[in-house]
Amino acid sequence: MSVKVLIRRKVEEEKEQDLLGLINQLRSRVASCPGYVSSETLRRADVPEYLVVSSWDSLESWEQWLKSPERAEIQKRIDQILGTETVYEVYHYPRLTATLKGFKGWEGG
Repeated sequence: MSVKVLIRRKVEEEKEQDLLGLINQLRSRVASCPGYVSSETLRRADVPEYLVVSSWDSLESWEQWLKSPERAEIQKRIDQILGTETVYEVYHYPRLTATLKGFKGWEGG
């Protein structure tokens, strides 16, 4: 099952460029990681807060990257800049379990 990972980071304005440099290092290294699909980095319009949305083909692929020493080394430096540990939120698409009994769609079925 594919997953999306949301990573939020609040940073002091004077440290934004340092943070962005490390995020770019992570992005360049994750690109060749098995199971990695894509990611995007967004900055909030009103405050220096960043959101990274990362897509993975499975939870296991994400967890493998999360546990990798290569990622951990860069992440440690990010957390030092932020002054706090980064929090990850993992989401997946819900499975539809309800059935549509008696539903008549546009085809009149």
